[in-house]
Amino acid sequence: MKRKTIPRDISWLSFNGRVLQEAADLTVPLKERLKFLGIFSNNLDEFFRVRVATLRRMHEFGNKLKNVHLEHAPGKILEQIQDIVIEQQEEFGRIWRGIREQMEKENIRIITEKQLNKDQQKFVQTFFEEEVRSNIIPLMIESIAGLPYLREKSIFLAVRLSKKDASLKRKFSIIEVPSQALGRFIQVPSAPGEHTIILLEDVIRFNLRNIFSYFGYDVYASWLFKVTRDAELDLDTDISTTIIQKIQKGLKNRRKGKPVRFLYDQEMDDELLRYILKRLNLTHKDNVIPGARIHNFRHFIDFPDVFQKKGQRKKPFPHPLLKNTLRVTDVILEKDILLNFPYHSFASVIDLLREAAIDPDVRAIKITAYRLASSSKVVNALINAVRNGKEVTVMLELRARFDEEANLDWKERLEEGGVKVLISLPDVKVHAKICLIKKRVNNRTIHYGFVSTGNLNERTASVYGDHCLLTSDRFVMADVNRIFTYLEKWRDGMEPIKACRTILLCPTTLRKELNKLIAREIRHARKGEAASIILKMNSLSDEDLIARLTAAAKAGVEIKLIIRGIFCMLSENKKFKTPVKAISIVDEYLEHARVFIFHNNGKEKVYISSADWMVRNLDHRIEATCPILDEDIKKVLKNILQIQLSDNVKARILDNDLSNEYVQEKQKKKIRSQLEIYHYLHQKTIDISKLIPAVPPEPVPF
Repeated sequence: MKRKTIPRDISWLSFNGRVLQEAADLTVPLKERLKFLGIFSNNLDEFFRVRVATLRRMHEFGNKLKNVHLEHAPGKILEQIQDIVIEQQEEFGRIWRGIREQMEKENIRIITEKQLNKDQQKFVQTFFEEEVRSNIIPLMIESIAGLPYLREKSIFLAVRLSKKDASLKRKFSIIEVPSQALGRFIQVPSAPGEHTIILLEDVIRFNLRNIFSYFGYDVYASWLFKVTRDAELDLDTDISTTIIQKIQKGLKNRRKGKPVRFLYDQEMDDELLRYILKRLNLTHKDNVIPGARIHNFRHFIDFPDVFQKKGQRKKPFPHPLLKNTLRVTDVILEKDILLNFPYHSFASVIDLLREAAIDPDVRAIKITAYRLASSSKVVNALINAVRNGKEVTVMLELRARFDEEANLDWKERLEEGGVKVLISLPDVKVHAKICLIKKRVNNRTIHYGFVSTGNLNERTASVYGDHCLLTSDRFVMADVNRIFTYLEKWRDGMEPIKACRTILLCPTTLRKELNKLIAREIRHARKGEAASIILKMNSLSDEDLIARLTAAAKAGVEIKLIIRGIFCMLSENKKFKTPVKAISIVDEYLEHARVFIFHNNGKEKVYISSADWMVRNLDHRIEATCPILDEDIKKVLKNILQIQLSDNVKARILDNDLSNEYVQEKQKKKIRSQLEIYHYLHQKTIDISKLIPAVPPEPVPF
């Protein structure tokens, strides 16, 4: 049977391959290349923790699983994953060797315990005694009944102790490398103009004789390994427990999740390898992957900044309409503003919340939160609003994957500050990014706020490409108000969100409306009229919508797709009247925005959204898709997408073979879209700011 879509997990590995391409790109600064190796490794860790674990469950339990979108032939997909990952690991090793060579040319050396000179040896011995020894407890694994819990995200040294004259039987030990407490990279004394770094595990290797001296052995060998565990958060159906108790229990169980990948130094002693695998209930049929000496490259995201060539990341700037204004609120009450991160400053969002916190006319602030920054200025503004007598409500999604624990902490802090906290709804995650501010002026209630494609996180806003619509449009804000009514009173039914007329909601209306919008373009194409669809999103995997896009391409609808990650559509088909253009852009910033544009017979429909076209988003989450009504903003969004569609530096073609070939147009000038968008938006700032007189300072009301 001919395949209709690409398996989502195979497509995701292709995306991670694009990340690896950035690490291989010689035009990328060396520090950034190292960072991309770290991102690739971190991505792969999460992939195994979530997707591979889920596929194994599908393969084992099949139709017995509830609320799971089952993949076709999960066993076969698992085999493909194993082959692809091993191939990517080999490419990873090649790239890493090249980076090491380039680092050497810049007098940056990563040395092992065998390459230390006398001064460095003395430094490492002192560092071990003062910092490391108290953080490690060797486990003599042969003398205990069962292998102890090996923590997720940690790396371990498997140690073999032996005697030259074989007078003692060999022993095995495991040492957890305390990288979370001490960091992974230790700078040791070097000659002027040089930087010499030793990894923490090699500091421990150098001191193995010291650690195990009382056992009487004289030969020590060690190899690094790591274990990746099933990270699915199983929430039981016991109605006597709260969602918080279920999440807390799930977090504890996650720490003891079943191993789904074992990555090890390929030079490891065979007997020791077999022993550890047996204790972990793993075989070589599982994801047991040999590697080089160094593992857990995710730490390389934080490699010391010792490089000659520094990054050229440009600083964000204020939106032109907000540059010379005293209050963000005053502008929004007059005109919609679209913030385009990370080019525009996220400070405008913080300013909006701070203004609301101290404005005597503001009565209430309602906001959703999915992933917050570790030192959240958003939270600070909301707590200050409570202190100023405002009614503040936060819908906090506790089940944001890998942020569950942090969100439990935020819940406690917000409630201590007097904020009303709404928590997870049964069966659906709240993924919409919305804010509602209620202001009372002259006996009239005014609503304003925002709808965003990205999280309310000032840290990620500096590296994630997203759009945030600041608006006081009464139709948009009426729907935002309805959404919060539902979130506060979901037990009363879905009537509030079913009443939304402007914002398209998941799981109620978005899928149906997308079907209509695509069908309309098909009708126009069949009549010989202009018909086109431009879509930008993180992931496209929903089989029904892919089928509709395929039908549209066969009917002659011009389709252009910008998909960062998962892309399951077969974009090449001889039956397409107009070839589908499908690209993925992986560059300095992470493309996170969702934008949908439908030609609509010249009356274009333009939307920003929090939703990807995946089953989980469309059918199992609260997502908000907001129409752009302002013609100037429509033009800016369209121009941004056109720049991205013209990218011939960082764009890859999404073809049926997942080849990740770069877009190459030799006759055109080089267009690196993220750089061009910065120039485009910055130029608009310059042009508009010339027309806006500076506003004299006025006292801010308290």
